[in-house]
Amino acid sequence: MAEISKTEIGRYSRQLMLAEVGFKGQKKLKEAKVLMIGAGGLGCPALQYLAAAGVGHIGIVDFDKVELHNLQRQILFTTEDIGKAKAETAAEKLKALNPEISYQVFNEMIKEENVEEIISQFDIIVDGSDNFLTRYLVNDSCVKLNKPLVYGSILKFEAQLAVFNYKGGKNLRDLYPEAPNPEDVPSCDANGVLGTVPGILGVSMANTVIQLVLGSYSGEHLMLFNFENLSLQKFKL
Repeated sequence: MAEISKTEIGRYSRQLMLAEVGFKGQKKLKEAKVLMIGAGGLGCPALQYLAAAGVGHIGIVDFDKVELHNLQRQILFTTEDIGKAKAETAAEKLKALNPEISYQVFNEMIKEENVEEIISQFDIIVDGSDNFLTRYLVNDSCVKLNKPLVYGSILKFEAQLAVFNYKGGKNLRDLYPEAPNPEDVPSCDANGVLGTVPGILGVSMANTVIQLVLGSYSGEHLMLFNFENLSLQKFKL
């Protein structure tokens, strides 16, 4: 098992104090390999907290570039980053936050030709994509490769969070067998989203990843958040 250096002890001191983490848990985090699909509204906060927590190897997949309208919710980026590749820029920012861990950049679109090759290199997959084609492709690949999938989606003031294929359990198709027609489903591009919504959900996704790594995640649930009226519904899968 990986050793924790003196510098890392200082960096992670506040969570090392927790009985639920300690040195054993921190070593698990250091050895973990987590893939973030999408460095957007969900990916930015999730990546920041995963890096800060000391997840040892983080992969970032995104083919897009930073645009002005991204800055309202993708707070890993600044105005000076407009026009830059999201995946590469995110990795640079995360290195400044925590140089103790390694970052692997995939500046490309997830598609049938590369999805399994990319996903197979990681222990836990986090889906922060914004389209159903990618979500179902990632889900099916996780099932095939037996990888747990942390799933999140957002719209307006609402968000969903679930862990699919956990220890071979339920997956996205058990809940929604077929992908809907994109034209029949509202999107953030057409309907908008409050900037704090992906921030809160992204942090929650990072927290879920940490629970999975530490072995403290319990149960399979779909969680529905409404941040307009501050309600939460939790359904067992």
